[in-house]
Amino acid sequence: MKNLFTDHPASVGENYFEHLFTATRFSLGLLIAALARLVHAVLPFLFVKTGSQRVTTLYRHMVSQRDRRGRLVDGEVVE
Repeated sequence: MKNLFTDHPASVGENYFEHLFTATRFSLGLLIAALARLVHAVLPFLFVKTGSQRVTTLYRHMVSQRDRRGRLVDGEVVE
């Protein structure tokens, strides 16, 4: 039987708690970006670049972490 809590984290080179921390941190970053864009939608003079800058930063971090562990091929990490 697959271990639902460890198979995916292991596939990206993390243990459960590393993945929990990383995924939580990433989701909070996305939440900040979404809230900034929501405020910007109502008040277009505020947070003009905040949302897109946050998403760009998160993407760069995700890619650099993936490259550090190995490259992904069809969703699998290849060393």
